[in-house]
Amino acid sequence: MTILLDGKKTSVKLLIALAEKIRPLNKKPKLAVIIVGDNPASKIYVDLKQKRAEAVGIESLIIPLSEDTSQEALLEHIDILNEDSSIDAILVQLPLPAHIDTSKVIRRIAPYKDVDGFNPINIGLLASGGIPSAYPCTPCGIIKLLNEYKINIEGKHAVIIGRSNIVGKPLAYMLLEKNATVTLCHSKTQNLSSVTKSADILICATGQPNLINAQMVKPNAVVIDVGVFRGDDGKLYGDVDFTSVSQVAGAITPNPGGVGPMTIASLLENTYRLYNLHKSFTEN
Repeated sequence: MTILLDGKKTSVKLLIALAEKIRPLNKKPKLAVIIVGDNPASKIYVDLKQKRAEAVGIESLIIPLSEDTSQEALLEHIDILNEDSSIDAILVQLPLPAHIDTSKVIRRIAPYKDVDGFNPINIGLLASGGIPSAYPCTPCGIIKLLNEYKINIEGKHAVIIGRSNIVGKPLAYMLLEKNATVTLCHSKTQNLSSVTKSADILICATGQPNLINAQMVKPNAVVIDVGVFRGDDGKLYGDVDFTSVSQVAGAITPNPGGVGPMTIASLLENTYRLYNLHKSFTEN
């Protein structure tokens, strides 16, 4: 019987535990979120983050900026937040308008306030086996979900489809630290199905609806679907054809209700982590 890796249920468990840690604090952790423009999906996501933050006792500051905000103005906002001792964590909601260099924005966020874990210093620490101030939220959520269901990673062949700096690359580093054998696939990978069929753990983060079907999956493999899109019919789809793959996989994430809730839970756990880091700075 296929195991459903319920990210919604697991995230609730994590957030309850987090709320218990935050409840006795006199000064609550504080997360600042900058959103540039009117992207509907980004607005929904930021609203959801704010609601979840408030539910666990994290204060949130939402800074909405217009679509035509200059790169220089955005960087100035980040500088102010970096210097603000009341702010423990900073997030700039992606994607940004085309006229803004995302890499410059990510680099501008102080590593010790980088709640997404994207700053090159944090990624460098992760890649070199060090301990970053925060781990990227989606990869972190995936690892926590695997741990919750006691899925052994050590010695397993983990195949990741998608080499983004947000999911694919940092997840590869994290799985390597767990002693998995990792293959990172991308748009130029040849004979993709021959690679995916060798995976004990298959993670797909490509942005291509229903890319993975049952014929591409090893029997009893663990399948993690990161992508989520709304089709023209109004329904939500992922990178994985859930209906067919769930008949083959040993464990699989639903979509929605799999990786998404775990990403938000990891974001809030990162905020608490940075709060404690900030606290250690001020006490020493």
